[in-house]
Amino acid sequence: MANEIKNLSQLLRQLEQLAPEQDRISLAQVLEVLGQRSFAPLILIAGLILFSPLSGIPGMPTLMGLLILLASLQMLLLRRHLWLPRWLLQKSTSGTRFHSTLLWLQRPAAFIDRWLQPRLPLLVYRSGTYLIALVCTAIALALPAMEILPFSATIAGIALTAFGLALVAHDGVLALVALMVTTSVVLLALQLWI
Repeated sequence: MANEIKNLSQLLRQLEQLAPEQDRISLAQVLEVLGQRSFAPLILIAGLILFSPLSGIPGMPTLMGLLILLASLQMLLLRRHLWLPRWLLQKSTSGTRFHSTLLWLQRPAAFIDRWLQPRLPLLVYRSGTYLIALVCTAIALALPAMEILPFSATIAGIALTAFGLALVAHDGVLALVALMVTTSVVLLALQLWI
């Protein structure tokens, strides 16, 4: 059984357990390493993928949107264990690309972890988690359209990474910042469309 992940560096260390010499690494293997109660780490991983060079793979924002949608809806339904369809669990990426992305993320992870700490628990437990799940659902629904606009999926990745980190580290201040940034981005997008 996986240890509880409390920051980004611990998440990366857990993922490094996947053998670097593997040709392909599937989502099922990632979830096996993270454990069955992996809602927050899954949101964090999807955010990191959208923030990383992997987001340039055609269809990746849509796939991550579907993954986030399934996880956030299950959070809203108060499920204790994550369920994903078999076809989604079989999706994979190159083992080399996966491990090079983990390597690329190590330095930023160490920097970010210095700022994380448990605070404002109201925003990351119970009703706060429900609010975060609602916002993540909205972001997930918008991700397929973001494939058209360059770098818009990266902005969604930053928001999802912040929400995932807030849930993993129980950092309500980070959740509050992520909510404010997401609201600002949505208002700006609406302003541009009108």
